[in-house]
Amino acid sequence: MKYLTLMSCLFVLLFLGCNEVNPDGEKEVRKFVKQWNDSHTQLKSAFLSRDYMEVVNYYGLEYTRVQVQRDKELLFQQFPEYTQHILNDQIDIIKEKGSFLVSFTKQVKYNGIEAVYPSYLVVIYRNGNFKINVEGVTKDAKGLDAPIFPNARQNNTILTNNRQLFGDFNGDGLSDYANVISPEIMAPTTKNTIYNDPVVCKNGDCTSVIVFSNDQLKDITIKGAYKSQLENLKDLNSDGADEIGFWDIKPTSKTLYVFNALNGLLLCDPIVINTTVHKELKLIDVIKKSGPNKITVTYSEQVNDIWVLQNKIIDLASGN
Repeated sequence: MKYLTLMSCLFVLLFLGCNEVNPDGEKEVRKFVKQWNDSHTQLKSAFLSRDYMEVVNYYGLEYTRVQVQRDKELLFQQFPEYTQHILNDQIDIIKEKGSFLVSFTKQVKYNGIEAVYPSYLVVIYRNGNFKINVEGVTKDAKGLDAPIFPNARQNNTILTNNRQLFGDFNGDGLSDYANVISPEIMAPTTKNTIYNDPVVCKNGDCTSVIVFSNDQLKDITIKGAYKSQLENLKDLNSDGADEIGFWDIKPTSKTLYVFNALNGLLLCDPIVINTTVHKELKLIDVIKKSGPNKITVTYSEQVNDIWVLQNKIIDLASGN
């Protein structure tokens, strides 16, 4: 009988553990929300990525955790003195079906402006940690056109087709993903100028940024790139991690940058293809692994005023 009672207790403990029931959840949720709020400064913004689920309902928009983190960074870049506080430290919590609806009034200061917004989070408990899967303000909140909300920044930068490129970019055996944050292109002032006039980006900054879901991997910045495509090049240099390819797409050319995602460094010189002459080349036509730490690349080169395809083998161990 004692044996059966002991087994029953163990079964209950295992069941509760698997479902991650947290008996002191409300107290811990308050602590979590206060820590999340305190991280809303430029100095602490890096801590925010740990607080979100992989996919979040973010002010009515579906964002990945990477997109949320980038949006917070853009907010602090635009308003370096931005601060927010929970008014009177008043936090109301409703627990329902394993999640916590957390309501509070957010008091913000930015660019000499002070405002309050009735706000809420939905917090869930996953793998021993609290995570946010919804962040927003109530429907009756006023001043939602303020520049501190993400819809104001959607017009400044875009994630290219929101496309996620999956791969093991840090060599830990687990899947990561990458996105490209591209600049906003200004509309041309005249027709048919795309081949003749340089592209103008908003704020004069035609820069694309590769961002990773794994926060151990640093962003990779490519200047002068406004349209792009990512490629998983697999492990080219035998370091156990997949390399990442970045196509810089222009009206008459495509340039492939081959990056080591672990350190953000180029493994070889950019590979340029003249797409007006050498059309419809596929990735395998441009770069392929040809031995241990060696790749063969194909590129366009002008010889005696004629564009031809050239090949060369690059030893990644030596960089030649």
